[in-house]
Amino acid sequence: MGRFGRTFGALLGILLAMPVASWAQATGVPRTSWGAPDLSGVWNYSTLTPLERPSELADKPKLTEEEAAAFAEEQLRRQNRDLIDSAEGGLNYAPESEGGVVPYNEFWYDRGTTVMTSSSLLIDPPDGRLPPLTPEAQRRADVRREMGREEQRGRPRADGPEARDIGDRCITRLLPRMPGAYNNNYQIVQSQGHVAILAEMNHDVRIIPLDGLPHLPRDLRQWLGDSRGRWEGDTLVVETVNLRAGGRGSSPDATLVERFKRAGPDTVAYEVTVSDPATWTESWTAAFPLTRSEAEVYEYACHEGNYSLETVLRGARLAELASAKSR
Repeated sequence: MGRFGRTFGALLGILLAMPVASWAQATGVPRTSWGAPDLSGVWNYSTLTPLERPSELADKPKLTEEEAAAFAEEQLRRQNRDLIDSAEGGLNYAPESEGGVVPYNEFWYDRGTTVMTSSSLLIDPPDGRLPPLTPEAQRRADVRREMGREEQRGRPRADGPEARDIGDRCITRLLPRMPGAYNNNYQIVQSQGHVAILAEMNHDVRIIPLDGLPHLPRDLRQWLGDSRGRWEGDTLVVETVNLRAGGRGSSPDATLVERFKRAGPDTVAYEVTVSDPATWTESWTAAFPLTRSEAEVYEYACHEGNYSLETVLRGARLAELASAKSR
């Protein structure tokens, strides 16, 4: 464990050792010993609910419990990595299938088993779809799409490690975070002046001041931006700017506003609003619950046994050598 890991471990130990009060009689909201709503603990946010509302559910912003169960069953079937399309158009079990790259079989995925009664994570715009892209953002999306096609054609970006995605290089996963295939866990610890959020995915840590001081200068950019928090009643509001790069296709100039509010003894209601005029024609907001988990958050040791980056680069060099010999 490096110096940062030891330092953060010590911080966690100090914060977790602080006493936490039981449920407040008046509001039903658990509070810390200094009176703030208690958000501490491990929280899971896995769900099969997609970010955008599927076209077949365009007229159904809300689902009944029966509809949600049926949709979850279909999502589990569709996303199962142990299934492939057969020649007849059906689905066959084929864990050792040829013709595609499947990094993990279904055993390793932990995307959840249920959907919310909302048919999309997006609650604004009301149609459950991301707003239209700006012309410049559409150009960026087209470039990313073509790069993806080149990868599938066996021509990866491999001039050097810097050409690869920051996720491939185990640097970070960008904001905003959304439910994904696995590692859908946060660990939150609090002190009077700070909130620390450990994301299981990539083991990223955000230490968020609550001191009311302004953001860092705009030219001081970080992978996870500069986050500042404040309490609005019983809701923790976190504003993030100064991103070095944006996630979900956003630009580094995006502003994120997250809201965390205890909605029950085992639930935190979470919302994130993304404002990025360089990418979308209007802001959008996604919402999903964080559910208390009794599980531990294990280290996401991305570089341990990470042979893919080395292999991609070696494969590219061998392909170049073979091409040179054939001339």
